[in-house]
Amino acid sequence: MEEIEKLFRHNFEERGELGASLAVWRNGEEILSLHAGWRDRDESEPWTADTLCPVWSVTKGPAAIATLHALHENGISPSARVSEVWPELRAARDSRLTFSKLLAHGAGLAALGPENRPDTLNYSAVLSALEQQEPNWEPGKAHGYHPRTHGYLLDEIVRRVSGARSLGSYWAEEIAAPAKIDFSIGELSSSQLDRLAAVVPPKIQRPNPEELPFYRAIGDPDSIAASAFGSPSGMRALSDINKLEYLQAGLPSLGGVGSASGIARFYQILAQAGELDGIRYLPRPVVEAARSLQFSGDDKTFLIPTAFAAGFMKDPVGPDGKKIRQFFGPSLQAFGQPGAGGSHAFADPENGISFAYVMNQMETGVLPNRKSLDMVDALYREL
Repeated sequence: MEEIEKLFRHNFEERGELGASLAVWRNGEEILSLHAGWRDRDESEPWTADTLCPVWSVTKGPAAIATLHALHENGISPSARVSEVWPELRAARDSRLTFSKLLAHGAGLAALGPENRPDTLNYSAVLSALEQQEPNWEPGKAHGYHPRTHGYLLDEIVRRVSGARSLGSYWAEEIAAPAKIDFSIGELSSSQLDRLAAVVPPKIQRPNPEELPFYRAIGDPDSIAASAFGSPSGMRALSDINKLEYLQAGLPSLGGVGSASGIARFYQILAQAGELDGIRYLPRPVVEAARSLQFSGDDKTFLIPTAFAAGFMKDPVGPDGKKIRQFFGPSLQAFGQPGAGGSHAFADPENGISFAYVMNQMETGVLPNRKSLDMVDALYREL
């Protein structure tokens, strides 16, 4: 692990990292745990091994498992139609949209119309807007990343099928607590707030060249990309994620907080088909559904090729059968979910690996950057 440790230090010495943790598990054991830096911009609060940090879209992974778990526990197949549970949702009522396709960003509800964007914190109004929204494309037939609306879709499904008060509470009670996963989606306790780092927006705007089509589209207010990242409204500044009203709201698309060790433990359970320490924490069908590829090809939001299983991102594969990119290592079985600005996490069942990098100094970009990807590459070289 020497090369990885050097790269971790390099992020601080040469790349402006503020505070960060890295955790790697293999075959049921944590084989690497690193932490360094500061929880705050003023460098007054040291970053420790159990520091929690907002991780943006890394939240979507636990949210997906909560949804698949709730469906399984209530006897509903991921291949069932969403309309059977949520008939008021226009996109589901007028199509054959399944839960698997919805989880894979195929609902066609990435963006709400300009006159149909209530505030992020108004849950009932956002639900009403989603129910009324004409889909951006034919549901279930194509995919495009749903950066914000995805969480509301999953939250309402969990509430309807399980009777839970929210997806965040279901996650905490049914999965996180029993499996000892240090990750929360809302309803943070005072002790958790005492461990929390503050996210710092990027110092400079320097997009990855692969993301340039997306950033050009963001400049067009009529594009799906621009509309998706503004639907619902509110949270205009990246620093807003540090505000208590958003952290406590339980936003399943982007509002989770966790430690690197906790997130890597979550993905290790997925890498081990739902088991860890001889205990089955997730039913095997839940894990199999999470790994099942649903879409691969042009993403209507990101404007690059992407691939999605039922709730998780995968690396897309070209006509030659080889990966177009390797966010999740070389294995075709690997899957995970990055977070805006640099957080990154995944499971590799083929090699028994899970990986999580959590940091608070954001970089430009919605996809993983070299701070984490260099360590992913080094991990596979060493192993």
